[in-house]
Amino acid sequence: MARKRSARTTTTFVLFALISVIAFCAFIPVFAPLPSLSSDSDSNHEYHHSSQHKKVTAGKFEIANDLFWKDGLPFQIIGGDLHYFRVLPEYWEDRLLRAKALGLNTIQTYVPWNLHEPKPGKLVFEGIADVVSFLKLCHKLGFLVMLRAGPYICAEWDLGGFPAWLLATKPALRLRSSDPNFLHSVERWWEVLLPKVAPLLYENGGPIIMVQIENEYGSYGSDKAYLHHLVTLARGHLGNDIILYTTDGGSRETLEKGTIRGDAVFSAVDFTTGDDPLPIFALQKKFNAPGKSPPLSAEFYTGWLTHWGEKLAETSAEFTAAALEKILARNASAVLYMAHGGTNFGFYGGANTGGNETDYKPDLTSYDYDAPIRESGDVDNAKFKALRRVIKKYSSVSLPLVPSDNEKAGYGPIYLQKTDHFFDILNRMDSIDVVESEQPISMEALGQMFGFVLYASEYAAKEDGSILFIPKVENMGRVNYGPYMFDRKGILSSVYLGGRILHGWKMLSIPLNNLNEILKINPIIQVAYSEFTNISAHGRPKENASKQPAFYGGHFSIDDVEQVKDTFISFRGWGKGVAFVNEFNIGRYWPTMGPQCTLYVPAPVLRPGKNVVIMVILELESPNHELVIHSVARPNFTCGLSKLNVHQLLPTM
Repeated sequence: MARKRSARTTTTFVLFALISVIAFCAFIPVFAPLPSLSSDSDSNHEYHHSSQHKKVTAGKFEIANDLFWKDGLPFQIIGGDLHYFRVLPEYWEDRLLRAKALGLNTIQTYVPWNLHEPKPGKLVFEGIADVVSFLKLCHKLGFLVMLRAGPYICAEWDLGGFPAWLLATKPALRLRSSDPNFLHSVERWWEVLLPKVAPLLYENGGPIIMVQIENEYGSYGSDKAYLHHLVTLARGHLGNDIILYTTDGGSRETLEKGTIRGDAVFSAVDFTTGDDPLPIFALQKKFNAPGKSPPLSAEFYTGWLTHWGEKLAETSAEFTAAALEKILARNASAVLYMAHGGTNFGFYGGANTGGNETDYKPDLTSYDYDAPIRESGDVDNAKFKALRRVIKKYSSVSLPLVPSDNEKAGYGPIYLQKTDHFFDILNRMDSIDVVESEQPISMEALGQMFGFVLYASEYAAKEDGSILFIPKVENMGRVNYGPYMFDRKGILSSVYLGGRILHGWKMLSIPLNNLNEILKINPIIQVAYSEFTNISAHGRPKENASKQPAFYGGHFSIDDVEQVKDTFISFRGWGKGVAFVNEFNIGRYWPTMGPQCTLYVPAPVLRPGKNVVIMVILELESPNHELVIHSVARPNFTCGLSKLNVHQLLPTM
């Protein structure tokens, strides 16, 4: 994502105490020759084309005469971003059918490298990471696909999709550059990814019509050797017929730096919603070969992201729809970012910065984005209706009926019991990884990419011997955009106490379950679950809330399958932590910072039966003194510093 936006980047936000938590993208041009839309009375419009047009090939997707051509006919892309990794696989078809009802003919999705290779050489393409199944489902439902293969994706995703273990490589890599060591890592990754998607290219009978190279590189650097190397890699795996494309902000500077001149790579643009598209598309033409510049807004912003501590970002439905119509009415193409945002489950939410690298801005667990298809799939809203009205005018096919919203349920209060202190659970574990070093080292160097690390060092007190100094460090999400993407986590420098440097550190990795590890057994969560089960079975009295980091467990019952619905867990009154439902990491909660009060729990995570739907939360700061959370039927974004006022962004964004 590149556009008029605040600077986005950060370094680790660290606070120390004996036990402390580190919380933390001018003229009106003459479009020659853009064909006009027909005025057929049935409201289904098609491009006019004549014998003067360059001959194009049936059975292919290509660019000629400043148009996209599909199977020999002009084609207008009306697409939307929908990321498979932000939606449970059980809901992929549901969300795609809603995108179809919106009128979209193309799905655009990123591929996050870090999801698929969480550790060097450990490849994951199952469950929510099964990108091939997602692409095949898109094809089955009649969508074309624009695949954003990276290796950098931004996407408000941890480290912009790069695996954090790249930050521990020695010598240090220069991300997004022609550094040979970095390129070697990219080559290894694409040697895995691209052969998987090659059979799904349009020319091979699949849905993929275009593959993006990098992402908004012009907003970051100008290393053309890096971009050319990516093109060579992609061509080597995907052949010469697939359309490769770049996406950059609609300014001369970003396009100069981020595009590849000539006809080897198509240059698309993105720009602020509401900007006049005509001069930007005219500028786009200067960076494509003659006849090779169909106007395309590859990220048309339907909403905006929100950071913890901000008021919820929302944009006007009618304003957004009017801006889209300015593009589609000129036979230009557009991809809605986002059509459906989804959720940053697990620890994968990214972060930005403000004016400098220390102004750290972590993203919410929710990636609702104020998109027309809401986080839980709802489409009965003003923005969906307004955008659908516009898209229907320019669609070449009749739109499907709009499906009803999925039912939600509020299962009421969930009373929790403290299972144990965080540190006590560690003491009872059979095995735990401990690394010793004279100086503290980063989480990445420990091989610990997400979750927590416990740092411990002894020092000699002046009066009564040795005391153990134990800060606990949390990764709240790595910077995913801008010049500061060297965002290692943990303790990154010497620690001083009383003017002296502390030496002799022990570091304990505390990973917890992450998104692509839902089928794995996590020893810490397993202990927490067993403790809760033991408490429930023996009726041990409920203990008081703890000021120390602690695990809390509870359960709620669902009588039968028909009553299993989507729900939201409200953490209003709690401090900050991570929550698990049936061992699935539903994300971070932080109602004291806000604005997000609730976490979305999709129905496929739940199961019918008494004592089956089990909540375990790791509260880091200040638990609700009544030890209760609530299952509710609606999301809530009125918590924390944003108070009760929901922010309405200005149209200029």
